[in-house]
Amino acid sequence: MSKPAPQNNIITLRTDGPLICQGSFTLLSVDGEVLAHEEELYLCRCGASRKAPFCDGSHKRIGFVDDAQFEDERCEELDETCGQVTITCRTDAMYVIKGPVTIQSEDGRSVTRRSRAALCRCGASGKKPFCDTSHKLCGHILD
Repeated sequence: MSKPAPQNNIITLRTDGPLICQGSFTLLSVDGEVLAHEEELYLCRCGASRKAPFCDGSHKRIGFVDDAQFEDERCEELDETCGQVTITCRTDAMYVIKGPVTIQSEDGRSVTRRSRAALCRCGASGKKPFCDTSHKLCGHILD
């Protein structure tokens, strides 16, 4: 019996919507509790989900707008993006990503590879998908 091919880890930014994580992801709460260990996760990036950190469609209700295009001056040269990725929710702050991952826009025009990243989950960052510490000023209370 042959081993299955390693699955690449990809975080896709849906235009005006959530982060779609596909691959090998473990999601941790602010207290380090495992919230999910899944091959596919939909995470809120507008800051309005009532089921945070998971997306509940609130981005539509609040009119969240983000074209999902970005530039990344910290792109890394990674041979592959398979292996375990851990996403940790920070209290009233960002998602901290650790592990090899491709981060891309839904249309594929923006792409980067990282082994570490801080991604916005309040919806206020001016450098989406990356955190620029706007959560300190936006008034969102995140779990």
